[in-house]
This record gives sequence, C-alpha cells and structure tokens, in this order.
Amino acid sequence: MTDQNNPSEIILRFEDEFREHREDLSAVCLTADRHLWLGSDETSSIERLTYNPELQLFTEHKQFRVKDFIDLPATEDQEIDIEGIAYVEPYLWFVGSHSWKRKKPKPDKTNAKNVSRLTKLESEPNRYLLGRIPLINGELYKSFVREGVGTLTAAKLEITPRGNLLMDALVNDPHLGSYIDATIPGKENGFDIEGLAVYENRIYLGMRGPVLRGWAVMLEIELENSTPETLVLKAIGTEGQQYKKHFIYLKGLGIRDLCLDGEDLLILAGPTMDLDGPVRVYRLEKGVHLSENSLSQPQVELDIPYGDGDDRAEGITLFDNISSVHSLLVLYDAPARSRLQGEGDVIADVFHLA
Repeated sequence: MTDQNNPSEIILRFEDEFREHREDLSAVCLTADRHLWLGSDETSSIERLTYNPELQLFTEHKQFRVKDFIDLPATEDQEIDIEGIAYVEPYLWFVGSHSWKRKKPKPDKTNAKNVSRLTKLESEPNRYLLGRIPLINGELYKSFVREGVGTLTAAKLEITPRGNLLMDALVNDPHLGSYIDATIPGKENGFDIEGLAVYENRIYLGMRGPVLRGWAVMLEIELENSTPETLVLKAIGTEGQQYKKHFIYLKGLGIRDLCLDGEDLLILAGPTMDLDGPVRVYRLEKGVHLSENSLSQPQVELDIPYGDGDDRAEGITLFDNISSVHSLLVLYDAPARSRLQGEGDVIADVFHLA
C-alpha cells in the first residue's frame, strides 16, 4: 500500500468549533472498531472520528469533553495539552505534557515587551493529568457497569501541589529531579511527556525531554485505585521506587510518541527544542520487557519527512485495521498548507512497515 518514500494519504474531517485545532493535533490512537481517537495540545477534549470505507476517509466527528468524565484540577479553558492516547480494553488512556512553557514573542508587541515575555514561565494544573476513561462500544463513560466485572470508572492519577504523584516521586530522581526543580520549559529540553503506550498493567511514558547526552528517557509505571476515581503509583522498582527508567539512544532526539506493535515499541523521535527535524520512527524490540535502568539502541524503522516551520510529526498509531498491509498512520502538528483542505479536513500520512 505504501512505502517510505511515497506514503499514502488519508483525510481526517473535523466539524464545528474544533476545525481550527486540526492544525495542532498531538495524539492519536486507532481502535479495532475503526474509530480514530485524537487529542490536541490546545484543548481539554478528546475527539473521535470514524472510518468511512466508501469515502475512504475519517469523518463523523464527535467531541468528548474530559471534564464530563474526570474532575479537572483547573478550569476547562486551561488546556490539558494531551500528548498521548492509548487503548487497552476497557479503558482509553490519555496523558498531558506535565511541562512548563515560556511565553513567545509576538509580532504585534514591542521589542521591550517581547524581551519581557521571554522571562515569563508558566505551567497549568490540567497539564498534569494522566487518566483513563471507560470505552465501551465506541462511547466514553464516566462509569459503566459490566456484567461479571463490576463498575468501570473514569479515574486520574492523584493531583498534588507539584502536579501529581508522579512528579512528587520524580523530584528527587538523580537524572530528572533537577529538571523538575528548575522548572525548565519542555521546548528547552525540560521535563516533557509526549508519548504514551499501555501494555497489560504497565504504562510507558515517552519523554521529549530531557535528553541526557543523546539518550532519551522512557518511564514505566503501574497504577492502582485508591478510590474509584483516583489512581496512585505502585512500588515497582528494585529499591521500592514507584517507577522504572529506560534510557534509549535516539542520537540526540527526544520521544514524540509511542506505539505498541506486538511486544515491540515503535518510537516517534524528533527534536527536543523548537526545531523541525530530523524525525524518525525507531523500533525497540521487546520494548515492553526491558529491565530496570536499561540502555537500548534501537534501529531506525522509518525516516519521516518534515517541513520548514511546519509538518512536525506528532502522533503515530498502527493502521492495520484499515489497511491491507502492516502500516503506520502519522499525523502532524502545524501541518503544511497543502495538508489543509476545505474548512475542516487535514491530511495524515500512512507508511508501510516491514
């Protein structure tokens, strides 16, 4: 169907007020029922599209406001900055960036005001959400009673003054703690979660930053309920830590997304800083069975095209449920103008996988 040098294209069609956000898509997951679940780094909602085989595109846009399922730590107008979406029966998982940001200069401001803007750092409580929502027959539910299982309930990792329990656990980490303590913005090689994969009861979080001497970091955690709506970290490390670390050599790139392919992890890798490229997909073989504090040097699977100030690959998901061959859908933040069609369409790419 596709090859690396000539990917095929697929249209994603959005409706209503979300149309403007087709240019800031940041997370994607295709489920077996041919629903495409998406997140934006500028909203507090999750979007669902459905594949139409006759039109050969994704349409029937439906929006789910996260606040209808999970209590937000801040108001809905503060973005969650959703950077990862994953599905493991019966839950749809999502994660915010957990990052700080620096204000950008604006062309309508004076030099003095723009210099001042570059001193301003901020973080938003909603960015520290890591949550799951019951996904039943293509619909999200705050709670759902399943025969023989009991009540499935939407839940989030417990919020704390620093953000959540994960940030509390990491603040004294010898590799990551100094970045958290210094409140370094995500786009400046600061702490920034951008990838999410879930395998059985294990959650993998891919870090765009920090990259440490060329090595990207992936965190592995497990969660359990303290109340029906609240999740806490389990002790899974050899010394009782509530997380495991994995170091992955991506030649200086950070992790922009994660995607399971069997027991392998596909890693979308891109720059930590505000750069265009390079962008690659790596295959980390048996990536869900890494030992604690592992050091891995995976092989490049694909080189992904990128633009000049646009077409920054931001999300990946297996496309096998639509395609007749093993393939990968790639969506782009700040898509090139040629990817935008009409009022609500945006074009994603589909690449063949070996």
